[in-house]
Amino acid sequence: MVKNQNRQVVLAERPRGIPEARHFELQEVPLPEPGDGEFLIHNRFLSVDPAMRGWVNAAANYSEPVAIGQVMRSFAAGEVVQSNHPDYAEGDLLCGMFGWRDYAVSNGKNVTFRHDMAEVPLSASLGILGVNGISAYFALLDVCEPKTGETVVVSTAAGSVGSAVGQIAKIKGCRTVGLTGSAGKVQQCLDEFAYDAAIDYHSDDLDAAIGEACPEGVDVYFDNTSGAISDAVYRHLRIGARCVVCGTAALASWDPWPEGPRIERHLLVKRARIQGFLLFDYSERWQEARVQLGEWLAAGKLNYREDILSGIEQAPGAIARLYAGENKGKLLIKLD
Repeated sequence: MVKNQNRQVVLAERPRGIPEARHFELQEVPLPEPGDGEFLIHNRFLSVDPAMRGWVNAAANYSEPVAIGQVMRSFAAGEVVQSNHPDYAEGDLLCGMFGWRDYAVSNGKNVTFRHDMAEVPLSASLGILGVNGISAYFALLDVCEPKTGETVVVSTAAGSVGSAVGQIAKIKGCRTVGLTGSAGKVQQCLDEFAYDAAIDYHSDDLDAAIGEACPEGVDVYFDNTSGAISDAVYRHLRIGARCVVCGTAALASWDPWPEGPRIERHLLVKRARIQGFLLFDYSERWQEARVQLGEWLAAGKLNYREDILSGIEQAPGAIARLYAGENKGKLLIKLD
């Protein structure tokens, strides 16, 4: 049933670093009406992703910052409940950049894909079959080009991207080593995501732990953190190693510009390379990844976990919860 009011979360104050609940405001506004060529979507799930920190900070990264008073930008998944658009009918399940709100009007331009896999829950199209799984797929396979028998190291290995990376690397015949933030998540990496080894990066001697887990060195490093964790990994790169930077969760902000150990000698002597990755560069190929991920999922080769909060009231504090590592699985907010 379509309601008369629309709850939405807007950015109330510009954060420096990790956004907290106090930086957002929950509002109730009149329900929008779709015009010609538009449709109304009722969001069922809202996504919470590490990239959202960069979307609200003052310094623009790869996209313009969310404006003060604007609905928080986010991926969401929901159902079309009214339509004046020839390509979208009532009952269609869609994923797109619909924002943190109950209902959104769209003309289709912010739709990323249809949820067309009836055998999996809608929420999966925001995780393993959505931006997280797709990021893992292209950043690992296209950028890092892993080969059978190589050692692949993944930071935030139990997270929604990292867990997919580890499993895809195993499918490709690699040996996998996960870096994660607690003893519980180390066990999760081993039990749920089939890592060959896992390390708590709070270890007293992370460098030694990586050396023990990777006695022949690191062929591929999938970096979701940057910072001191990555500094430790770079010391163990093998000749011809490939590294991809998919996230910088360990860096609180870009002001002042972060500094750390110089890695140029590692790159030179080991003939290694490091490349940044942005999901949006692959937007025309997203469906390719979804089909393959769906096949692996159906065959039992991929496992995933979701951490679902109930109610839009949970949204303002969700990004801080994510960066504190309190979630165990893809962090989502389920709406009424």
